[in-house]
Amino acid sequence: MRKRTLGFLFLFFLHSFCLWGQDSAVLTGQVRDQSTQRPLPYATIVLAGTRTGTHADANGRFSFPVKQKPPFKLVIRYVGYNDLKQEITTLTFQEFGLTPLSIQAQEVVITASRVVEKSLESPITIEQVDARALRQTPAPTFFEALEGVKGVQMTTASLGFKVPNTRGFTNPTNVRFLQLVDGVDNQAPVIGASIANAAGPSELDLEKIEVTPGTASAMYGMNSLNGLVNFFTKSPFDYQGVSVYQRTGLNHVNDSQTKAHLLSESAFRYAKAFQNRWAFKVNVSYLRGYDCIALQTMDLNPKGNASVNLLETDNPAQDPVSSYGNEGPNRRTLTLNGKNYVVARTGYYEQDITDYTLENLKADAALHYRFSPNWEVAYSYRWGKTDNVYQRTNRFRLDDYTVGQHVVQLKGERLQVKAYLTRELSGDSYNIRSLAENLDRRFKSDSRWFQDYSAAYLASTSAGFPVAESHQRARAGADAGRLEPGTARYDSAVHQIIGINNWDVGAALRTKATLLHAEGQYDLRNQIKFMDVLVGADYRLYSVFPDGNYFINPKEAGHNLLYRKGGGFVQLSKKLLQDRLHLQAALRYDQNEYFKGIFNPRIAAVYQGLPGHYFRLSYQNGYRFPSLFEAFSNVNSGGVKRVGGLPVMSNGIFEDSYICTSIDAFTMAVNQQVNQQGVALPVAIRQNAGLLKKSPYDYIQPERINSWEVGYKSLTLDNRLAIDADFYFNVYRHFMAQVEVNQVTKRSVPPDSVPFYLYDRSKQERYRLWTNSTSTVYNYGSSLGVKYNFYRNYSLAGNGSYAKLHRKAFNDGLEEAFNTPTWITNLSLSNPTIAKNVGFQVNWHWQAAFLWQSSLGTGPVLAYHSLDAQVNVKIPSAKVLVKVGATNLLNHSYYQMVAGPSIGGLYYVTLLFDELLR
Repeated sequence: MRKRTLGFLFLFFLHSFCLWGQDSAVLTGQVRDQSTQRPLPYATIVLAGTRTGTHADANGRFSFPVKQKPPFKLVIRYVGYNDLKQEITTLTFQEFGLTPLSIQAQEVVITASRVVEKSLESPITIEQVDARALRQTPAPTFFEALEGVKGVQMTTASLGFKVPNTRGFTNPTNVRFLQLVDGVDNQAPVIGASIANAAGPSELDLEKIEVTPGTASAMYGMNSLNGLVNFFTKSPFDYQGVSVYQRTGLNHVNDSQTKAHLLSESAFRYAKAFQNRWAFKVNVSYLRGYDCIALQTMDLNPKGNASVNLLETDNPAQDPVSSYGNEGPNRRTLTLNGKNYVVARTGYYEQDITDYTLENLKADAALHYRFSPNWEVAYSYRWGKTDNVYQRTNRFRLDDYTVGQHVVQLKGERLQVKAYLTRELSGDSYNIRSLAENLDRRFKSDSRWFQDYSAAYLASTSAGFPVAESHQRARAGADAGRLEPGTARYDSAVHQIIGINNWDVGAALRTKATLLHAEGQYDLRNQIKFMDVLVGADYRLYSVFPDGNYFINPKEAGHNLLYRKGGGFVQLSKKLLQDRLHLQAALRYDQNEYFKGIFNPRIAAVYQGLPGHYFRLSYQNGYRFPSLFEAFSNVNSGGVKRVGGLPVMSNGIFEDSYICTSIDAFTMAVNQQVNQQGVALPVAIRQNAGLLKKSPYDYIQPERINSWEVGYKSLTLDNRLAIDADFYFNVYRHFMAQVEVNQVTKRSVPPDSVPFYLYDRSKQERYRLWTNSTSTVYNYGSSLGVKYNFYRNYSLAGNGSYAKLHRKAFNDGLEEAFNTPTWITNLSLSNPTIAKNVGFQVNWHWQAAFLWQSSLGTGPVLAYHSLDAQVNVKIPSAKVLVKVGATNLLNHSYYQMVAGPSIGGLYYVTLLFDELLR
C-alpha cells in the first residue's frame, strides 16, 4: 500500500556544546504532527544503532545529549506513525515528514492509568476516537458517536439527554458511569451524573475521546463502577485561530404525532497564543430543536381487575406507560354492588402536558500560562443551560437547568494538581408526573372524584348498562369539567402548579447544590529508578441547599447539607523481559464520613508476544458510595415519600414496614375471594394475611464489584488490520436499589388489625427507600472490534458486544435491573478520500431485544437496527468542510427504554470553517 505523507514537524536547535566535553552536545527540539501542529507527547528519540535515547515530554519537547558531532542518525518513533530514520548533518532548523500508520487507532492513551502510555500496552480495555475519526462519523455530534464505540450502550431519555454505559446495569441516571472533561468530573451534583453533554465541550474544541469499559474505581474512585469516558479538549497553544460550525437538521419526518421540525446547532471557537507563554480560548455553542416524543401505551397494570374479568381497555385501573396521574398512589379499591374494583384516576399523556422545545446554550473560556516548557497553569470556566426532558424515577421537564464549573489546573512533567467547583441550579424545572397528579387534584380532590365515580357507576348499572360500559360512563361523569390542555383554565393551573415546591400539591424542582473537588498526583520516576510509581490523593465535598421538598437537613434545619469523601492511591508499574512484559498494580483507599474506609485494588499484566500482538490480564475491585439523592433524598410525591437510605434520613421506617409488592399480592388475593367466591371481606383479609411480608432490608451501604478481564490487541498486515478483543466476568454485591414499603398510619395498631389497615390505602403511609439488595449477581460478557484497510483508503470496521446476566446467588427481586441487550453490533464502511477532498462513511447498528426494568415502568424493549450515513467535501482553499448526513436514514422509529421517547430519522447538513483545516 502506498504510504501517504503526513508527518512530524521535528525542530532541532543547538542548545549547548561542551556538556560532556569538547565533542559533546545537547540537542533540543519538539515533536509535532505536521498536519494539525499538535505536539506529540512522549515521542521516542533514539540514536541509530544504539540504545541511547530519550523521550519527549507531555508537550513534545525533548533534550537529548549526543556524544558526537554530526553526521549521525536518529530514529524518531511515535505510536500511530511509521518510524522516521534521518541522518543529521547539521544542527540547524530542519523539518521532517513522516508517513502515518494505515490505521490510526494506536496512539497514546491517558485515562486507563492516569499516565501517558501506548494504547497497545494499556493494562485494561480502552477505546479511543480521535478528531479525524469524529469528522468521518455519520453521527451529528461527537457525543452521539459514542454509540458506535465498541462496548458502549446508549440510552436516550431525550434528544438532548443521552446516557452512555458499558457492561450492563444501566438506567437513565447512570451514576455508575463517570464522565470527565480533561480529567474533571462533569456531573451535576444533585443528579449524580452528567446531563449528557449539556455542559461539556463543543465539537470544535474536542481533540479525542477515551472510553474505559468496566470498573475504574482503583484510579478514579466513586461513580466509575461501570466505566468512564474522558473528553480531551484542544490546547490553545496547539490549536489556534477561528473555527465556526453550523449544523441544520430535520427530524420528526412522517411523524404521526407532530409535524417535521428544524434542528439547529451553531458553535464558535477562537484561540490565540502569545510567545508560547500565554494562551486563551473561547467556545460558545447553541442548540435548538424539537425533542423526541414519549408515547408508549403499554398498560403497566394489566391485571388490576382480572378478578372481575375487566381487561385491556375495559380495565378501570389502566396505567399506560407514558400517561401520568394514574399510578399506584392514584388508585383505590371501590366496593360497588358487592364487587371490589380497583379504579385509577384519569391520567394525562406526557405529550399533552409537556413542552418539547429543546435548547442548549453553553460556553467556556480558558486562560493558560507556561512558566517553562514543562510547567503550565490554567484556569477555565464552563457553563451550560439546558431545556429538555430527563428521566429518573419520574419524567422531568428541565427548564433553565444550569451547571457552571470553575477549574484550576497545574501541570508539570511529573506533578499534576487540579481543583474545581461545580454549581447546579434547577431553574424552572418540574416533575411531569406530579404535574399530572396535581392537575387532577386541582380539578377535583381524590375523595370527591372517587365518590362521584362510585355514584355514577351505581346509577349506570341501575339503568341497565353492562359493567364495562358502566365504568366508562362513571369515568366520564367524574371527569366532567376536567382541566383540558389548550384551555385558559388549564394554562393557569399549570403555571401555578409548576411554581409550587411541594409535590403533594405542586410540581416544581428547586434544587441548588455545589461540588468542590481537589486532587493531585505525582510521578516518582526521578526518585525511584527500578519501577514507575504514581501516587495521588483527592478530596470531595458536596453542599446541598435543603429546599424542603427534594432535600432536608435532618441535623441542622436551615443549614446546607454536607457530604464528604476523601482518598488516595498508589500505582506501581514495571517492565520486564526486555520490555515485553508490563506489570501494574494499584491500590486505592477512600473514606466517607458515613461509612468505614474502603480499599480497592487493581492488578494487571500486559505481554507482547510476536511483534504487534499484545495480551492482557487484570483483576479489579470497585466500589460506589451512595449518590446525594440515594443518601439524602426526602421527596413527597403523590402520597409516596422517597427517602434516602442513610440512618439519619430513614430511621424508624426500615424497622416497621411491609413490602409493597406483598401488599399488592395480598389485595389481589382478597379481591379475588370476594369477587369470585363470595367470601366476606373481613374473612378474606384474615385468610390472606400471611401474604404480607415485613421488610427485611436495612440502611444503605456501599456497592461493590469484583471484575476479571482478559484481552488481546494486535496491529498486523503492514498495519492494515487492527483487532481488539476482551472477555470479562463480574460479581456484584450490595446493589443500591429502591424498595417500596408501606407503614400503617397508627404506630400502635394491634398485630391482628395490621392486615385491615394494609388493605385500606387511606390508612397507610407509603415510602420508597434506598437500600441494598441482598442478592449476589454474576454477569459476564465479551466484545470484539476489527478494522481493516483493504484497498487504498477504504476501511471496513465492525464491533460486537455480548453481555449476559449469568445468575443470582439469591434472588430478592430488588437488585438493580440489568437493562442491557445481549448483543450490540456496529458495522461501518468508510473512505476519507474516495475522490479528491471527498469522503464518506456508512454505519449500521443493531441490538437485540431485552427486558427493561425500572420503578417507572417494566417491559420489553424491542430489537432494532439503524442505518447512518454521511458524505463530506473539503474545500482546502476556503478551509471549509461540508458534511451531509443522516442518522436512522430509513426512519424506522424505535425506543431504547420503557417510558423513553420514540427515535426517528434525523437528516442534517453541517458547515465547518477551521483555520487549521488542510
